[in-house]
Amino acid sequence: MRSGEQDLRAGLKVLQLDLEDHQVGQLLDYLDLIAKWTKVYNLTAVRDPAEMMTHHLLDSLAAIAPLRCHLQQAGLGQGASLLDVGSGAGLPGVVIAVCCPAVAVTCVDTVAKKAAFIKQAALALKLPNLTGLHARVETINRPFDVICSRAFASLVDFTQWSAGALALQGVWMAMKAKHPADEIAALPATVEVFHVEQLQVPGLDAERCLLWLRPKTAA
Repeated sequence: MRSGEQDLRAGLKVLQLDLEDHQVGQLLDYLDLIAKWTKVYNLTAVRDPAEMMTHHLLDSLAAIAPLRCHLQQAGLGQGASLLDVGSGAGLPGVVIAVCCPAVAVTCVDTVAKKAAFIKQAALALKLPNLTGLHARVETINRPFDVICSRAFASLVDFTQWSAGALALQGVWMAMKAKHPADEIAALPATVEVFHVEQLQVPGLDAERCLLWLRPKTAA
């Protein structure tokens, strides 16, 4: 068994996520890739392999079941598009691309080397549904069904900056640590939070929650 595989499979069991063996392999290869690039390009501050497993991989994997559930309810089982804003090393974008092969994932970052890493990851992990984009999110105007972020910015900034890239029936998915009551209170009247989920990350003793937002339609 590969290094980290036991922890990953144990985490997947806790999260009740069914993945194929090749997907488990892709996730482990992805962690190896982050570690390799971080030595040169400082992609992430987390460098300890065990910490990378919990803080990066399992933390991102905790959002997969809720995302799959949303796509199913929205009738987006096939051909959905997702934009991961401020993706950095591709968390959670690359993880979503591995776990949801029917979803076209675009990871956007303003840092060129991070966008280059995503392109390299797409090639190395053989993920035709993954794209790396070096741009500011405000400049993107093609529509995405889901726009997600993980510890990227305040909810106000996240929704405001990416509003031009949201499809007509699209939603925002924001991964946060503690429940951000202040950020929710600061949202404009045009944006509503329609669902909040507490996430339990295996091996991580910290609060995590997932917020679902959408533009408010006039009554």
